Amino acid sequence: RNMEAFISLVSKGLVNLKPLITHIFEIDEAEKAYNIVLGKKKERFIGILIEHYDGKLPLWLSPVQAVILPISQDFNDYAKKVFEQFIKAGINCEVDLKNQKINYKIREHSLSKIPLLLICGKKEVDSNTITIRRLDSNKQENMELKTFLKKFAALNKAPLN
Repeated sequence: RNMEAFISLVSKGLVNLKPLITHIFEIDEAEKAYNIVLGKKKERFIGILIEHYDGKLPLWLSPVQAVILPISQDFNDYAKKVFEQFIKAGINCEVDLKNQKINYKIREHSLSKIPLLLICGKKEVDSNTITIRRLDSNKQENMELKTFLKKFAALNKAPLN
């Protein structure tokens, strides 16, 4: 009796039926199915994020958060020392040790939309500081290395709202 009532509702279009697939996957097949379904959703989500931020992801979300740029090869050792401290602080960064002019390096990494460019030169080595250039800003600020690490390690966390 209940089945007849149910069939009547379906035939009138009052009940929407979704197909139910009953198949037991092996572990490998289940993982593949999971990755196919969720992989596309992840790709869409990342695409939406990139479009929303116009490619300029916030510091906490950016895969490469900072690039350390020595002005010349004389300052490569200091740049490597700074890099090690950043990695210990949990900041994802890279060091650009290419033998190029500093303006070329700044332009290259600005076009890559890296949030922070950290410049090392004689002044920075002597005072144990770093010059910071933020994405979309021509202003540069000089900050002591320990202060910078404390400040930006705190900014490196996702907002909780």
